[in-house]
Amino acid sequence: MSIPVVKVENLVKRYKELIALDHLNLEVREGEIFGLLGPNGSGKTTAINCILSLLHYDKGSIEIFGSPMTPDSYDIKRQIGVVMQNVAVCDELTVYENIDSFCGLYVPVRSQRKPLVEEAMEFTGLTEFRNFRPKKLSGGLLRRLNIACGIAHKPRLIIMDEPTVAVDPQSRNHILTGIEKLQHDGATIIYTSHYMEEVEQICTRIAIIDGGKNVALGTADELKKMIRKSETIRIDMPQPAQDDLAAIRSLPHVYECNWQNHELTALCSGGSHNLIRVLSYLQEKELPFGHVTTQLPTLNDVFLEITGKELRDQ
Repeated sequence: MSIPVVKVENLVKRYKELIALDHLNLEVREGEIFGLLGPNGSGKTTAINCILSLLHYDKGSIEIFGSPMTPDSYDIKRQIGVVMQNVAVCDELTVYENIDSFCGLYVPVRSQRKPLVEEAMEFTGLTEFRNFRPKKLSGGLLRRLNIACGIAHKPRLIIMDEPTVAVDPQSRNHILTGIEKLQHDGATIIYTSHYMEEVEQICTRIAIIDGGKNVALGTADELKKMIRKSETIRIDMPQPAQDDLAAIRSLPHVYECNWQNHELTALCSGGSHNLIRVLSYLQEKELPFGHVTTQLPTLNDVFLEITGKELRDQ
């Protein structure tokens, strides 16, 4: 079995009385896009800063590429790229100069750096903006520049913290496609986002942390199987009698049924033909209804049931 790219064991970080990380364990495999989810204050940013050895921790161990990660592990740090949520570029430099400057931190020889900078601009779709300064770029292009600065030196491990915040759909699609290409080219990526559809689209495995602990880990499908909800049925209809709501609630696999704003919502756990049973009851009782939808559980459902919070509202 190959050595994990990142291995975190029993990591503890305290801020006086506050325990930010409580014996956190994570293992990121080579070549995967590893999603890291958690509500505000869950410990995500603290964990990333500890992994990067930017923050001292109280207990535990961190290995990257099979070696202990310390503040002076410069050989390891040269193989890491970081794209943080806050755009960190120099307003006085052009697009090319920004990428060249960041790449120069890892590749000091200019002749070796030039093709890397050109490739990073082409990869992020910034070639035609090479002489623009950041203030002339749209929000989406600025995010792309932030990514180009973090990946130009071709790191083996890339940490991306909310790289698509507040960007237009075109730039978001460009960024997500680029992340998948980075993985295809051999990079290992740790990815955080509040956009569940992004995480489900690109992440091979996902960890949910809350209270500084890893509370769930698996693929999107594996996580969905951990929760009670397996199907949500929504039906537009006039308000039914309480007896009818109780009857629907007593149907097999229905564990909750409510009516609000002209919509009946039935939550089901397991089973099959749940929709057929609910509609059969409505027809049998001659209750009028309109538009019908059924939805399988989403990652947001998983997050809500496990943490008690809506990630998209964080």
